[in-house]
Amino acid sequence: MRILVTGGTGLIGSALLKYWRDQHQLVVLTRQPVAKLSSSATLTYINELQQADFNQLDAVINLAGEPIADKRWTEKQKQRICNSRWQLTEQLSELIQAADTPPASLISGSAVGFYGRQGTECITEAHSAFYPEFSHDICARWENLAQRAASPKTRVCMLRTGIVLAGNGGALAKMLPAFRLGLGGPLGNGQQYMSWIHIDDMVLLIDFLLQTPTLQGPINAVAPKPVTNQQFSQALAERLQRPAKLTMPAFMLRLLFGEMSDILLYGQRVIPQHALDAGFQFKYPKLPAALADLDL
Repeated sequence: MRILVTGGTGLIGSALLKYWRDQHQLVVLTRQPVAKLSSSATLTYINELQQADFNQLDAVINLAGEPIADKRWTEKQKQRICNSRWQLTEQLSELIQAADTPPASLISGSAVGFYGRQGTECITEAHSAFYPEFSHDICARWENLAQRAASPKTRVCMLRTGIVLAGNGGALAKMLPAFRLGLGGPLGNGQQYMSWIHIDDMVLLIDFLLQTPTLQGPINAVAPKPVTNQQFSQALAERLQRPAKLTMPAFMLRLLFGEMSDILLYGQRVIPQHALDAGFQFKYPKLPAALADLDL
């Protein structure tokens, strides 16, 4: 297949390119100078979407976006987070709509933040009682813009992604220094649920979606066994053979991170129902095995 990938230098995108490099013709949108990147027979870099011929693409994988938890949520940072997702997704949908022979699939990023903060109820793609907050607002418009590309010729899947576990970046990279020193532990009361997925399963799920034309709409990209923050902290500490007895109080997180602390103090217990119903098999359905596989 000939596939356009945005966000190809991010955590998920770089792993996906590595997995697909010998299987597909990949066109990667990047902000880096193309001359400094090593293209190949199966990998081409572009700086502008207009450089891609949407009549010649079989699929588009849209993973681009400013990291949501890297900086305090000032109004300027909030706008940067939104624009990095919305503007590109709107452009993609317009170009797909304008094509005479558009790509058959658009697999576009979203997040479990779409559901907003939830309690202990298991949340599937059918859940409609969303909590109105910033994370939901980002994802709702992001998904609506992606859905504009849908037509009888193009199906759209929205990846409602959880915490992606990888040994070379992402959320774990921020947690590991404290946990390695034995200074890790639960955040707040520790009872908020964390919906996570191993990086390998994330890549395999995107590949599965590409090859399963019956799937469309929202897809929960999480492992089938979410855990509480306390359980996650304990499992990570055991993996590192360190204690995890220190708790970060909610008021301290709010002082440090402001509104952004909400995504640390509240969570969702998300189940990948559509993927499971379609027959996708997770390599790492449980957290201990997922952490054991990673080079930490």
